[in-house]
Amino acid sequence: MDFLQHQLNHIFQALHNFEFTPWKVVGFLGSIMFTSRWFVQLYYTRKLGRVVMPLSFWWLSVVGSALLLSYFVFGKNDSVGILSNFFPAFVSVYNLVVHMREVKRRSLVESEV
Repeated sequence: MDFLQHQLNHIFQALHNFEFTPWKVVGFLGSIMFTSRWFVQLYYTRKLGRVVMPLSFWWLSVVGSALLLSYFVFGKNDSVGILSNFFPAFVSVYNLVVHMREVKRRSLVESEV
């Protein structure tokens, strides 16, 4: 019981000493954007009645990852945060590139017809 009480006191102390810094604002914005992509995906899936990954999902992923990477690189210097956000950023950029190639290919095919 003392261990639990000690942990709770530690949490409450940390919350009491919490302060906003510019880098924390960047981190929170990144986290909000990165999380909001799932609400966008849920909205389009419910709207269309099938699983959909809309383009805005990937843009939110890229921007959210970039903000979180900035926070973890410059604001906190945290290697775990850097590694955990680098891969999603890479995958999101890759998916956007594939999408843009497909749009370009379709427009070329349509212009030939």
